[in-house]
Amino acid sequence: MGRIVVVDWSNRKLFQRQLERHFRLRHEIYVAERKWQAIARPIDIEMDAFDTEHAIYLLALDRSGDVIGGSRLVPTTCPHLLGDVFPQLANGSPPRAADIHEWTRFFVAFPYRTAGKPARLAGEVLCGLLEASLQLGTRQISVVCEAFWPERLRSLGWSVAILGERLQLEDGEIVGALIEVTQPALDATRRSYGIEGSVLHMTDSLSPIRATDAAR
Repeated sequence: MGRIVVVDWSNRKLFQRQLERHFRLRHEIYVAERKWQAIARPIDIEMDAFDTEHAIYLLALDRSGDVIGGSRLVPTTCPHLLGDVFPQLANGSPPRAADIHEWTRFFVAFPYRTAGKPARLAGEVLCGLLEASLQLGTRQISVVCEAFWPERLRSLGWSVAILGERLQLEDGEIVGALIEVTQPALDATRRSYGIEGSVLHMTDSLSPIRATDAAR
């Protein structure tokens, strides 16, 4: 199954192929499949204003090194979706701090989804999100998400607080939420998906594995 690597500005050149595939998969899922026309562009790549040098990508790779899932973290001290596009979802006061990151663009490639039950790869990406956040010293994660997500995350053992009122968009209702990053939440998520041990292949200093290792 997938292996989660962390890619940021410092090591992006090692994962150029994976990053390009990541952006193409985001287009396939969010624009072609989910019809988010507000983010559609003339090219088959989905990037937004928050894909900057500050973004941190969690990429799930298969045995050949191809991207099969992923997610993104953005420091809330930098421009981000809740703070700069939807502050009303936090009653005009979105949380900003050095130990708070925003979580966006969570996805699992179509062949790895399972009808009627949670996909194991989704669990790996969620565990990777919590693992990386703990290692980064992230205390909380903010998120703009569809209204059903907070309850789904709570069922995994996550502590999730809604920050404001719901907002109705063409694609459905969204909310702003704040998630506590804790070891018990990670442990509970591992149990829920039958995952044993770390899904991250990184050193203690949070340096991602080499691209050659990822491709094995």
